[in-house]
Amino acid sequence: MKEQFAFGVLSLTILVWLGVGSVHAAKVGSNCTLKGKQLWGKVKIVDSFPDIKIQIVKSFPDLKVKKVTSHPDGCGEWKFVKSFPDIKVQIVTSFPDIKVKYVTSFPGVP
Repeated sequence: MKEQFAFGVLSLTILVWLGVGSVHAAKVGSNCTLKGKQLWGKVKIVDSFPDIKIQIVKSFPDLKVKKVTSHPDGCGEWKFVKSFPDIKVQIVTSFPDIKVKYVTSFPGVP
């Protein structure tokens, strides 16, 4: 009886752990999109009502981003603008939708 109870508790713990991990582990799609938004183009940093929340990291990113000044037409190429953005992002320190690393070459999904 104790073994069955222990197995049940262990199984429930694993299921809860897997469920929590999947809630916060949104990944970039193979077509370089997240939540239906393309992850390239003109980007505006906002304080509220973002399309996605990002966390800037130095290792293990979900997306490598290259800052460009013109023609942001490849995955991970972002041109920062003040108006008429393709996507609005909010920089957060916890619970991001994706983790981003700024690079100078080879942007995109690692």
